Amino acid sequence: MKDSMNIGVIFAGGVGSRMRSKEIPKQFLNVHGKPIIIHTLEYFEHNEEIDAIVIACVAGWIEHLEGLVEKYRIGKVKKIVPGGESGQLSIYNGLCAAEDVANGKKAIVLIHDGVRPLINSKLLTENIRAVEEHGSAITAGVVKETIVVIDEQGYVETVPSRARSRVAKAPQSFWLDDILSAHRKALGENRTDFIDSCTLMKHYGYRLFMVDGPFENIKITSPDDFYMMRAILDAKEDSQIYGFDE
Repeated sequence: MKDSMNIGVIFAGGVGSRMRSKEIPKQFLNVHGKPIIIHTLEYFEHNEEIDAIVIACVAGWIEHLEGLVEKYRIGKVKKIVPGGESGQLSIYNGLCAAEDVANGKKAIVLIHDGVRPLINSKLLTENIRAVEEHGSAITAGVVKETIVVIDEQGYVETVPSRARSRVAKAPQSFWLDDILSAHRKALGENRTDFIDSCTLMKHYGYRLFMVDGPFENIKITSPDDFYMMRAILDAKEDSQIYGFDE
């Protein structure tokens, strides 16, 4: 039996205001016959190195999610807990659930958005290896256009090198002890406004190792994203049927 664990911590706390879906949070919208969050969870379920999954879910939809987990046989889900008042607090709730699941074992956590389903199993494995070797893994996207940094008046301040620029995506992965320590420092300072784990960990002095992920690793937050996801899944399905190279 392993003396360590790899745990997926899935954030599914959003209510989908930018998606303009009237009644259902975006993570539960159906694409290709199943909810977006199930597309995401299946990658964690089928990766042999992932030992467990915990989910921080918008409170009123926990029972619905429990039904989906049972229907689609996502057997690695060990806990579903309510989200918090901010993204940071929702992730913290998920990390506390992971701490319970680890039950004293050393653990790597892969923090991921429930509405970021266009990943692959290789990316999860690369995140685990990067944490083992470097202490962290921030999944990145290669920048294809020029990025500029502007000042408060709207003028261009700097133009970073595109070759060295990345877009921070997910999963963002760490040793559980490290990220819980950073979260508890933030709470001790009454900070609940960190936009993601990468920002929080950098603030508290951790070195962050970048892992390039697939370009299509988008977060489904708007109607444009929804249709893009559907188009990408259509293309992948066609490649299987017609023998196209992916």
